[in-house]
Amino acid sequence: MPQDLYIPPDALEIFLEAFEGPLDLLLYLIRKQNFNILDIPMAAVTRQYLVYVDEIRTRNLELAAEYLLMAAMLIEIKSRMLLPPKKVAEGQEPEDPRAELVRRLLEYEQMKAAAFRLNEVPQIGRDVLRAQVFIEQALAPRFPDVNVVDLQEAWRDILRRANLIQHHKITREELSVREHMSIVLKQLQGRKFVEFEHLFDPAKGVPTLIVTFIATLELAKETLIELTQAEAYAPIYVRLAYQPA
Repeated sequence: MPQDLYIPPDALEIFLEAFEGPLDLLLYLIRKQNFNILDIPMAAVTRQYLVYVDEIRTRNLELAAEYLLMAAMLIEIKSRMLLPPKKVAEGQEPEDPRAELVRRLLEYEQMKAAAFRLNEVPQIGRDVLRAQVFIEQALAPRFPDVNVVDLQEAWRDILRRANLIQHHKITREELSVREHMSIVLKQLQGRKFVEFEHLFDPAKGVPTLIVTFIATLELAKETLIELTQAEAYAPIYVRLAYQPA
């Protein structure tokens, strides 16, 4: 290395921060030199690993803590390889001190490759953006359906007004629902909307109001008329469900 080459004090710290942990650094050293991961030369790898860790230990001990733990593991494996292998049963091979480290490195490499493939998948917000298009359209307003409670309240209000006009003359009168259905349809004929209350004439008495109300419900059931309301507590309007030619 040239003597006059300036190296920033935190250069190695930045180098270590680029790795996700000691396994990442160890795998980098093995792959960079084309070592066989199943037959790791522990002496060479441990020596190179310790060079990186020793440099950073004096500047940032907190960053180097987990790297020091891996360094201790490498030294232990190297020491066990220098000792005579333990005796095993006949026909069995002695345990390789590097076996556990090799297993962890292979699993980590598989996880890292899988994470890389996932990262290559296009992501919303990073690689692509959702297309948002605003299209202004002139649509006819759609009124919400009439609530049953609103219809009940409108009917009670009609009955209250009808009770203000009472006749004491008792008569028997035959009232036809079908006939009043025709009367309601005639009232709506040629008109865009009719307020619900205007379909009833309180002066004709409660029986006629009841039959008219039943006739209105039957027309709505047979989808011959539509009941609409602009908003809550607003007046209820009735209109024909069809437009005659």
